[in-house]
Amino acid sequence: MVNAAYGDQAISLSNVFRWYGRFRDEQEDIEDDPRSGRPTECRNDNNIQKISQLLLQNCHLWLRMLADEVNIGKDTVRKIVVEDLQNRKICSRFISNSLTSEQKDRRTAACRDLTATADSDPDFFEEIVSGNETWCFAYDPTSKRQSAACVGETSSRPKKMRFQKSRVKTMLVIFFDWQGVIHREFVPEGETINAVYYKGMMERLLNRIRRVRPGMCESGDWFLSYDNAPSHNATITKQFLAQRKVTVLDHPPYSPDLAPAD
Repeated sequence: MVNAAYGDQAISLSNVFRWYGRFRDEQEDIEDDPRSGRPTECRNDNNIQKISQLLLQNCHLWLRMLADEVNIGKDTVRKIVVEDLQNRKICSRFISNSLTSEQKDRRTAACRDLTATADSDPDFFEEIVSGNETWCFAYDPTSKRQSAACVGETSSRPKKMRFQKSRVKTMLVIFFDWQGVIHREFVPEGETINAVYYKGMMERLLNRIRRVRPGMCESGDWFLSYDNAPSHNATITKQFLAQRKVTVLDHPPYSPDLAPAD
């Protein structure tokens, strides 16, 4: 009778028995019973707000952690984070040091002074002598004939590196300006660049400037630039340069990008 009356719109026989059982048990509500588990639509304002708060508290959370916390699928969490919240996960950028507010202010002031000086003096960058230290490894390359070896008929051809870095290394100190290298020297083995050694190096640098840059030495219009190594800021080094009337450019702490050598 039901099929004859409603045709294709008639419910199946199994649903008829299911509803008959519900009505027999006095369950006359036609809405679905509450059930545990995830809701049908998880990408709603409530979940978006929850994920936003979780990311504000800890921006390092992974999608799986957010999904477990909110009890929704990982793919839904990804859509909420990327499409609704417009967020993306990127790797942290490495920095050598975290500057304090005082160090940042000093860095800003130094940059403004350099910019103002460069604007007022077009030849300012040509008057800078910059220096720095670096480790250099010793290399022992051999010629093609020296690397020749006796091998058997079935042996493979011997191989050699063009340059093979040895365990021996030495410290190189170099000073240069816009025209090229002014002074360079290797620190003798067993020596360390302390205040006394650096003061002697400054004497050799000034003597070298007199020979290769006489015009700069006579006018005195040049500046020395280097980083904040302990030997550079030592008292005897500063006193020596002050006596020779050498102007040292201010270099804020932990600012390698302001040193031309770096």
